[in-house]
Amino acid sequence: MKTVRDLLQSRGKELFTINSSQTVYDALVLLAEKNIGALLVMEEKKLVGIISERDYARKVILRGASSLETPVKKIMSEWIITVSPEHNLEECLNIMSEKHIRHLPVLDGEELVGMISIGDLVKIALEEKDRLIQELSLP
Repeated sequence: MKTVRDLLQSRGKELFTINSSQTVYDALVLLAEKNIGALLVMEEKKLVGIISERDYARKVILRGASSLETPVKKIMSEWIITVSPEHNLEECLNIMSEKHIRHLPVLDGEELVGMISIGDLVKIALEEKDRLIQELSLP
């Protein structure tokens, strides 16, 4: 069974973060530039939250707040579920399904080492399905 470590090694460990004091507008610009759905929120070198497009839609737009003035810390999700590099990918998929989340930060002890998304897991599941079909189709 593949692990989070395997996934991070195969696709890279690039992390996109934002400081909790930056504006929501800054977060939106970075999300758009990187074509991603969530950013890890940091204070110094500590993970303190996650901000997603969903947070923006529900906590800024629907409340009539200003993304130019609202700091990330006001709308970020502070209750963060994390995984370790040793978690297997099936466990991660189960966590995401049960908790209705799309992103999981990866901590190795206290150190932030990556983030995985539901898209990463779906891609691997489809690749595994194709590999299995090919194996079963061999004479």
